[in-house]
Amino acid sequence: MHSVPKHLPNAAAASTGTLRGRAAQQDPWWIRWGLISCSIAVLLVLVILPVANVFYHAFSHGPVVYWQNLTADAETWNAIRLTLLVAPVSVALNVIFGVAAAWAITRFRFPGRTLLTTIIDLPFAISPVVAGLMFVLLFGAKGYFGPWLQANHLQVLNAFPAIVMVTTFVTLPFVARELIPVMEAIGADEEIAAISLGANGWQMFWRITVPNIKWGLLYGVILCNARAMGEFGAVYVVSGRIIGKTETMPIRVGTLFEGGTSATYASSFALASVLTMLALVTLFIKIALERKTAADLKEAASIQQTE
Repeated sequence: MHSVPKHLPNAAAASTGTLRGRAAQQDPWWIRWGLISCSIAVLLVLVILPVANVFYHAFSHGPVVYWQNLTADAETWNAIRLTLLVAPVSVALNVIFGVAAAWAITRFRFPGRTLLTTIIDLPFAISPVVAGLMFVLLFGAKGYFGPWLQANHLQVLNAFPAIVMVTTFVTLPFVARELIPVMEAIGADEEIAAISLGANGWQMFWRITVPNIKWGLLYGVILCNARAMGEFGAVYVVSGRIIGKTETMPIRVGTLFEGGTSATYASSFALASVLTMLALVTLFIKIALERKTAADLKEAASIQQTE
């Protein structure tokens, strides 16, 4: 009597488990189409229709009127310029902090490392309005630094510095949180090898670290920039909403919408459409980066298999 190979029962069990798993995934058609329909309905109501409505009202009187709504108002142009100035400054500050924080967390072990990681996530847990209030309590006339600022004729609140600080605060986690897993996955082997071959710290950073983290860094910068341009709550609290001086684009949209006239109503939707287009551009860049990253990972995996 022939003996049965020991591996056959295991193989049969694995095959049976696979078939059962596939059968479990084959739900009835009404469940599949019901879930798909619910998903499409939610996206239609919460995403597609609001976005389409913004562009409909923005271009309802034609492209000429749309352009005039954006260019004829000096206060609107000031809001656009202020937003395009605040966002790059905040992104630059977050790039410096994010790279430094990610380097410290992934390359060193020190007391308070977990606490630092938790503090980086703090802006995600705090409401932007509360964040703005915190800066008011620090730099306001009755705040901790308010008397000293007044004595030295320095203005932080209701001015550019406060807008930059709160925008930087609410966008703080994006770059660091994108770089930490990337740098942990890469490891420090190449950097240690570069140092052992005679490279100094800056040479190692620019020639080894930056090329390895470039896609994660760019991804974090894109998310940070999109969040900075769309910030409303924290800026609303600290800016004073001075027309023509401290209004960013989201604040200006709110001001125009509350104007109560058909002209300001149309102008608010025109400016809102600009913010929407910036968001869509950010989304397309994000998708392109994800595809590029996936392609690079696939290429690296194929090279490792070849070796």
